[in-house]
Amino acid sequence: MIENILSRPELVWFILGLVLFLLELVIPGFFIFFFGLGAWVTALICLIGDPGTNLQIAIFAIVSVAALITLRKMIQKRFFDSKYKESEDVEDEFTGKDAVALADFGDDNTGKVEFKGTTWKSESSSPIKKGQIVIINKKENFKLLVEPKNK
Repeated sequence: MIENILSRPELVWFILGLVLFLLELVIPGFFIFFFGLGAWVTALICLIGDPGTNLQIAIFAIVSVAALITLRKMIQKRFFDSKYKESEDVEDEFTGKDAVALADFGDDNTGKVEFKGTTWKSESSSPIKKGQIVIINKKENFKLLVEPKNK
């Protein structure tokens, strides 16, 4: 059976392309996709014609590198830049919302607040007392920048 598959180069290139596409889902970086694309183009050419092994490898290499150079930035902007928009949406989930101080903020104006049932490290430029309602100005990693609601 394996001998039968190896005698059909279009099938070998198709399976290689499929494996490369699946690897793209596991390995970060978004570049293996283009080699999978090159393998599928080579499979299509092998299905239409009967190029030799050297020509198949050349087609695979040229198509893969050309696609990588010409399409990578365009595809990343189209599909992956939305991650930045999502992070802005997450920011909006915090910004302007109320939280409750769990203790008096120390001399360095840091403390903890409760927001949506979770305790957050926080920082303020103003003194804050336990139980005081604060407004979240910004989220920085795992820290909230807050200010008292009623100054």
